[in-house]
Amino acid sequence: MAKQPFACGECNQILPEPENKKDPVQCPHCPNSPVTTDWQGFVVILNPGRSEVAKRLNITRPGNYALKVNIR
Repeated sequence: MAKQPFACGECNQILPEPENKKDPVQCPHCPNSPVTTDWQGFVVILNPGRSEVAKRLNITRPGNYALKVNIR
């Protein structure tokens, strides 16, 4: 079974695994926001300026994003 990647609780971006497995996972754009593996849905934004989905989700940077992130 594959390990669920982390998502940022602020911008919903799916985060890469840290280089050093002992380092904490944190968003490079929102370093103080919580991260979680409790998220649903997946969208890839290539060109946010031309994407209706990116506009509706307020996404300004290309990347992989979760549609719903649950922060408790």
